[in-house]
Amino acid sequence: MDYEGLAKEILTDVGGKENINTAWHCATRLRFKLKDEAKAQTEKIENLDGVVTVVQSAGQYQVVIGNSVANVFEPLSKLAGLGNGGESATTTDEPVEKDSLINRFIGFISSVFTPFLGAMAGTGVLKGLLTLLSVTGVLKETSGAYQIWYAAADGFFYFLPVFLAITAARRLKVNEFVAIGLAVALLYPNLVAAMGGKTQLDFFGIPVVSATYSSSVITILLAIWLLSYIQPVFDKFFHESVRNIFTPMFSLALLMPITVLAIGPLGNGVGTVLSGAVEAIYNVAPLIAGAIMGALWEVFVIFGVHWTFVPVITNTIAVSGHDPLQPILTVAVIAQAGALLGVFLKTKNTKLKSLSGSATLSALLGITEPGIYGVTLKLKKPFIFAVIGGAIGGAIAAVGGAQATAMTLVSLLGVPTFIGPGFMSAVIGLGVGFVIPTVLTYFFGVPAEEQTTTDLNETVSVGEQLNAPIQGTILPLSAVKDPVFASEAMGKGLAIVPTNNDLVAPADATVAAVYPSKHAIGLVTDAGAETLLHIGIDTVQLDGQHFEQFVEQGQKVKAGDKLVTFDRAAIAAAGYDTTVMMIVTNTPNYTISETPETEARNAWVLNLKAF
Repeated sequence: MDYEGLAKEILTDVGGKENINTAWHCATRLRFKLKDEAKAQTEKIENLDGVVTVVQSAGQYQVVIGNSVANVFEPLSKLAGLGNGGESATTTDEPVEKDSLINRFIGFISSVFTPFLGAMAGTGVLKGLLTLLSVTGVLKETSGAYQIWYAAADGFFYFLPVFLAITAARRLKVNEFVAIGLAVALLYPNLVAAMGGKTQLDFFGIPVVSATYSSSVITILLAIWLLSYIQPVFDKFFHESVRNIFTPMFSLALLMPITVLAIGPLGNGVGTVLSGAVEAIYNVAPLIAGAIMGALWEVFVIFGVHWTFVPVITNTIAVSGHDPLQPILTVAVIAQAGALLGVFLKTKNTKLKSLSGSATLSALLGITEPGIYGVTLKLKKPFIFAVIGGAIGGAIAAVGGAQATAMTLVSLLGVPTFIGPGFMSAVIGLGVGFVIPTVLTYFFGVPAEEQTTTDLNETVSVGEQLNAPIQGTILPLSAVKDPVFASEAMGKGLAIVPTNNDLVAPADATVAAVYPSKHAIGLVTDAGAETLLHIGIDTVQLDGQHFEQFVEQGQKVKAGDKLVTFDRAAIAAAGYDTTVMMIVTNTPNYTISETPETEARNAWVLNLKAF
């Protein structure tokens, strides 16, 4: 391959160096910030020998090359005068992406709630179970056991501002302990008593509006956001010898009165408006509201905008003590489980039956992504039937006044939190939402080709076998949220939603490519398969943060050797998809078959038979 010649052609076809603001590369793509993308000759670039395809996304003009991208970028950077001949400082320093306000908001909400969402959901389930035990007479509310368990269930929600302070401080890169200090000050018993007393509290004559900050969301998030502007000012003002003491002291001294005098009333006011708006919508048009949310919830999940509802739900419970959204959203989740069950009952394809069966159980517990991307969205009709079932069931739950008394997972586990007014409408809505997609999918949703038997014991012509590079749930590449990987433009392979943090070699191989961003590894196996292991979607933007690399280019590795360790939770909290892709980039040399299993363990997942 003439990399220099290819670089010259790409440079010419993107409009020349005068049309380039910045350029860099990740594991597989040349990424340009062009002054005018209209000047780029996309069709001509896509037809160049050595170019896989072109993707225009997130304000970037991306030319997909594959594992040899660094070889193309080096001469391109020299020709365009981008820096020192493609050295690492030039090739991988990606400019900060100025994302849209909506995307930044979703990323922020996701990052502050994700770390403790499981714990909060667990305490919500416990609270629902205690309600069930109380209603059935098994436990009295005055009993010691009930009060101890209720403290465990309600304590998390009461001190929610503290947990939000921690995660928001991490996201906004401010002192966590100052943030915690501010949160606990708002919940300090003496202050709570003074603000709730008959005599109005004041700050040097300025009246303090009485408010309750336990379980609140908006106030602490606004306060930590303001801290992210105040702290740098004090850091610059104070000498480093006293900065560690004076910056926290003055930050708290300034921010606490601002919070109780202005931010708190503003946050509580916004919270009251949001809660009132939610209540008003469901009081005025519950049928329409329930149908819309029941139908579209899983669509929101696909596009990642479902996070915007988390603070709304949490705030509504804090203000009014109940939430009408969760029963409806649970119907939408259970509808996906029904569609998956319909596929499981109908298909005779062993691999699809195994995937849909395990995905049904996951969906009932609130995890729908494996089922959506691996089954219902792929087959199309089951997803549509789930939307229909969610709309009808959601409307029934809303009209009947179903509501949740605690924040928890939208799953069957959360049903005990629905006990109270409208409980039977929630049960009926869940039943209808489950049965409709199950029946429709069984009779009309599974294509004829998926109704034929695929024998797991069928003889496979064994060639080179690549083991799973990580443990997790196996998905087809078509389910990946990246058009280049999903279209198999770079080669065939598979995706794995990881359940651990260690990426290992799938076979005995030589490390062909490593990247300072550490999010991808290129291997050439001893049998000649060129393999790309790519961790996450767009994780090159993390610039190596949350990744630790254990190999170097040219190093020999054995199957199972650790290549990279990464922090799944931190990457997800930063708003990135952590799905791992394994791509055979010299696919034309092989007939490739996938394992029939749905879980990636210490076994082969791709079988490569050379032509």
